[in-house]
Amino acid sequence: MNEFFQFLESSPTVWHAAKEISDRLIAAGFIQLKEKESWKLEKGKGYFVVRDDAAVSAFRLPNSTPKRAVLLGSHLDSPSLKLKPKPEIGTDKISQFATEVYGAPLLHTWLDRDLALAGRAIVKTADGKRESKLVFLDEQPLIIPSLAIHLDRSLSEKGLHINKQDHLRPIVSLGKAQSLTSLLSIEEILAFDLYLVSLEKPTYIGLGQEMIAAPRLDNLSSAYASLFAMVESEPQDDVLQLSMFWDHEEIGSGTWLGAESSFLNQILERIALSEQITGDDFYRFKSQSWCVSADLAHGFHPNYKERYDSKNAPQLGDGVVLKTNAQLRYATSASSAAPLIEICKKNNWPLQTFAMRSDLPCGGTIGSIVSSVCGISTVDIGIAAWAMHSIRETVSTQDQLALCQLLKEVLNNAPEI
Repeated sequence: MNEFFQFLESSPTVWHAAKEISDRLIAAGFIQLKEKESWKLEKGKGYFVVRDDAAVSAFRLPNSTPKRAVLLGSHLDSPSLKLKPKPEIGTDKISQFATEVYGAPLLHTWLDRDLALAGRAIVKTADGKRESKLVFLDEQPLIIPSLAIHLDRSLSEKGLHINKQDHLRPIVSLGKAQSLTSLLSIEEILAFDLYLVSLEKPTYIGLGQEMIAAPRLDNLSSAYASLFAMVESEPQDDVLQLSMFWDHEEIGSGTWLGAESSFLNQILERIALSEQITGDDFYRFKSQSWCVSADLAHGFHPNYKERYDSKNAPQLGDGVVLKTNAQLRYATSASSAAPLIEICKKNNWPLQTFAMRSDLPCGGTIGSIVSSVCGISTVDIGIAAWAMHSIRETVSTQDQLALCQLLKEVLNNAPEI
């Protein structure tokens, strides 16, 4: 758990998370490849590719020509508030930044919190080249204060209404509008991707430290488990092991960095070329492959029992969750779920089920996208969580450990499809 907490604290944005994943892969002996360069791959070795500083693909070749692949899929982005291109606003008395909503955050949870700017800036170097710089202004906190109840007595009865344009502007300072470039101490910024992030650290919750509360557990909890599994697993005889860490899941995945992109297919095609798997053999290879997509699941909340299907509502602390949905918001089918169920039964590990109430909508993951874009059998899993899309979410400590253990077993001993 110490390693997990360090991972969370080092990953305020997707760019920081991708850097943290890269550093840990290098420490474990993985070799970084560049998309624009030719690849020379060796059997039994691990490699990784980073696309645009944000999406990561890590893989390990087997000891002989691969007959199939076992994939782990997760995403690194979280719902949040993003700075607009021209963010500086304010009067002579109060300086603020303008924001827009990224994904679907629980907006009220962003009020009255210690916040910081984080992300990346593309800058011009002294020799005229472009360079990407990580940004995390954790020593210059911001805040979005709530309106006092005395100024709107209806808040207690009607609840809080937040206007996304007017009510989500953080206070930068008391005084004239602050320049973003001066705040970043960078003379020439060509472009930037900056977000507000929580400064609260991960903590244990509960009398026996049985829970974890932290920002961005959706979906860094799954990303960490996938990374753990890749680092801790061993090369297989004829199975390619691969983990994808995507961006932009929270806004639909339809980008160069998302699960709907060509990234995974291109990685598989380049590995196949290196292994001289061509034509019909490549399609046979994909047809025998299997993807495990990991993302959080809605844990049963005792204060809102009416929002759950009582027979299919996972409990925090009761193990990994198998996620299903009749409208194919998840990729799980009987055939894609069977190998996972087999692994859990073989190891005597608990496995819960999740399905939404039939009269409520269901969230989605990268699972159904991967299965349709790549033509690979996919199952959706996760661990139960409270307050998904809040600035601070809660999961079970034991469930996080169980997910790490299960994904490692998936890479090392996945049954044939």
